[in-house]
Amino acid sequence: MKVIDMNAPSTALHYLDLSDLAARIRAGAVSPVDVTRALLDRISRLDPSLNAYALVTAEDALAQAGAAEAEIKSGRYRGPLHGVPLAVKDLCLMAGHPAAAGMPIHRDRLSPEDSTVVRRLKEAGAIILGKLQMTEGAYSDHHSSILPPKNPWNASYWPGISSSGAGTATAAGLCYGAIASDTGGSIRWPCAANGLTGLKPTWGRVSRHGVFPLAPTLDHIGPMARSAMDCALILAAVAGPDQNDPTALTVPVPDYAGLAGAGAAGLKIGVDPGWNSDEVDPEVREALQGAADAFRSLGAAIVEVACPDVAQAVADWTPHCAVEAAVAHEATYPARRSEYGPVLASVVESGRALPSMEYQKILLRRLELRGRMAAVFGAIDLLLTPVQPFGPLTLETIRTLGTQPELIARLQRYTCPFNLTGNPTLTLPGGFSGAGLPVGIQLVAAHLGEPALLRAGAAFQGVTSWHRRHPLG
Repeated sequence: MKVIDMNAPSTALHYLDLSDLAARIRAGAVSPVDVTRALLDRISRLDPSLNAYALVTAEDALAQAGAAEAEIKSGRYRGPLHGVPLAVKDLCLMAGHPAAAGMPIHRDRLSPEDSTVVRRLKEAGAIILGKLQMTEGAYSDHHSSILPPKNPWNASYWPGISSSGAGTATAAGLCYGAIASDTGGSIRWPCAANGLTGLKPTWGRVSRHGVFPLAPTLDHIGPMARSAMDCALILAAVAGPDQNDPTALTVPVPDYAGLAGAGAAGLKIGVDPGWNSDEVDPEVREALQGAADAFRSLGAAIVEVACPDVAQAVADWTPHCAVEAAVAHEATYPARRSEYGPVLASVVESGRALPSMEYQKILLRRLELRGRMAAVFGAIDLLLTPVQPFGPLTLETIRTLGTQPELIARLQRYTCPFNLTGNPTLTLPGGFSGAGLPVGIQLVAAHLGEPALLRAGAAFQGVTSWHRRHPLG
């Protein structure tokens, strides 16, 4: 795969920030139809080797682009997503198209309606280019009938799971942002692997109606994009109460984009020195130190904190997820067990077999973790951590995960605890490895702390250029 000079950020149309493209569209300098055609052409040229899309809805996208262009010309501008081509993970229902969720058994089942997130994107005027490829049922492995997405920086490296299609497409300039899901790290790992910015919102901040579940109380729906400001614009469009999802939070949706411009001055950012360094590779520690230095220069205070031990939480995540997954798949498992891949089938089986008393203990420990983590945020606004304790992972290493439980635990150490607690997180590109692959960092906030995350993220990206480097020409 051709790789461009990482020290020469691209200004090509397909690599514009969403906010930059939006300004050009509003000014009439760029046509939504022309942009959509350009991206569809790029998808047709590059995606056969990247496998980012499960389904390209070209006809629908061009019709939406034509309607957006006509509306904008007539003065009916809907906002910053109007005319902007986006894509959604293939577990979001989109009327008239299948939502396979990485599973062959759902490939031919047409969705009767749009999921709430898709409907809200359309109401904002966004162009939906298609559905993005994912692991089977949003768990950890692709079904054998699916070609997994490839990391556009280097095809020998992991693109992340399960929102790997979203990561590949956004990084490769095949969309300007994507809606993805995160149950244990599936927004954060693909963002770290592909050099993207991703927001896992507070649980319930974005409706899950019409989104195929893996584990409903752990599932978070959020944006992946090229900058914190772009994530703010997408989140503002899809967040909020939903009469179809009684678990969606009813608190008002702030002006995320406006708040993102407030800068990082005055923010208290916590760092747990032990947690951030114990068995953490040097290039990740370097990225964290660089981020801490940048935040200090922006007027934020770096505060030492002690986070709760998450080892038990990491161990609890898999059986907890398995029980919820077993319920989610009850209609098709075990009735269609032969059509499942071995990894997802094994997870569902383990969930069905877990004793109720063991599950109750997990639930009680989850509540305790939530309380202990909330106490940490009593003294700080944000927490700075790795996304993962090692640098970019090769596919060869990933293939050994099934035989290295300690490696899986290390991988999940900084991600799945915040699914159990429901805290929002922001993943940011924080540097590059010696092999030329992106290295991500993570900011965590208290519940509904997205404004602080976006303030810090946008300020950080105002003084760094990691997010402006792209893998392909």
